[in-house]
Amino acid sequence: MEEWLYSDVPSTIGLFRIVYRDRTVRSVDLLERGVSQTGLPEGVRLRRPPFPSESPPKQLAEYFKGQRTAFDLTTDPITGSDFDRAVWKTLEKVPAGATVTYGELARRTGHAGSARAVGGSMRRNPIPVVIPCHRVVGQAGDLTGYGLGLWRKRWLLDHEGAWPLRYRSLEGPRGKSQRTLEESGPYAEASARPASPPRAAPTGAAP
Repeated sequence: MEEWLYSDVPSTIGLFRIVYRDRTVRSVDLLERGVSQTGLPEGVRLRRPPFPSESPPKQLAEYFKGQRTAFDLTTDPITGSDFDRAVWKTLEKVPAGATVTYGELARRTGHAGSARAVGGSMRRNPIPVVIPCHRVVGQAGDLTGYGLGLWRKRWLLDHEGAWPLRYRSLEGPRGKSQRTLEESGPYAEASARPASPPRAAPTGAAP
């Protein structure tokens, strides 16, 4: 049986450590002070680059470079309850460029009305990016909490060509490439409507 390995993969948004065996991934950690890490299993060995074709660190590096949008990997989270794992497995079916709300993800998992519990599963996800918790957004399409930082969530979604943000939401958008809900859908007409000109004061009114 293949041994467990770990590799460090640099990216525009930080250094990520991935633990894997063959093409099965157990954890992905952001190596940044103040961000909690899952830790390394006992006996795991460091594998340095160059990485074999189709290996988990190679695929992760290709994703960050924009050379792939989907992972051909199996996930075996190092932590998580049965509920968490069911939610994560359902979330893996949401493709790059798409988003899903917490409520909709709960419904797809077979637990309609459990949006808050799904939010807890997102916080406990030990394989971010590969299990794409960054694709889960608020009910109105706005960004919500993300353990690796909201700016990274925005970067990942923009990197994938998603458009979850409301223009007037607190978090964005940032940059010309970030599309917003106002470009199509129910917000389009309101955002395209020109602002009303200021009303003129009545003749003879005091300045």
